[in-house]
Amino acid sequence: MSNYFTRPDESPAYSPTYTEPTPGQAIHGRPEFQSLRNDYRRFAAVSTALAVGGFLLYVLLSSFAPGFMNQPLVGHLTLGLALGVGQFVVMGVTAWLYVRRMRTHFDPVARGLRSQLEQQRLPGQRRPAEQAGPRPQSKREFRTW
Repeated sequence: MSNYFTRPDESPAYSPTYTEPTPGQAIHGRPEFQSLRNDYRRFAAVSTALAVGGFLLYVLLSSFAPGFMNQPLVGHLTLGLALGVGQFVVMGVTAWLYVRRMRTHFDPVARGLRSQLEQQRLPGQRRPAEQAGPRPQSKREFRTW
């Protein structure tokens, strides 16, 4: 039985106490973080819609307009084949725009938020990964190629 759900006639088995938010939790409430998250979601939605929409248009044209897609362009190259190859170009451009946008718009803001988070920590306070202690050494050895 879960600690979170009880029957209506029973008292709650779990009653959380209020604790101060950790710096990691407090960063979610900052306007810079909210703006960064909203911009990322908007960019991801638009780029996904354009990439998937282009592919969907290609599939629909090939299904419902075969005469249009079979028009010859040069030699044996048809409009359908050119648009099919164009899908690779669209995906490559989408990936390139994503990386460029992340490096120019999102990464600097994320680095700034991370540095603010690091400055909020007390001098002796360690990050959660450092609190666990050293990682056990693996017995595995990796060969070079």
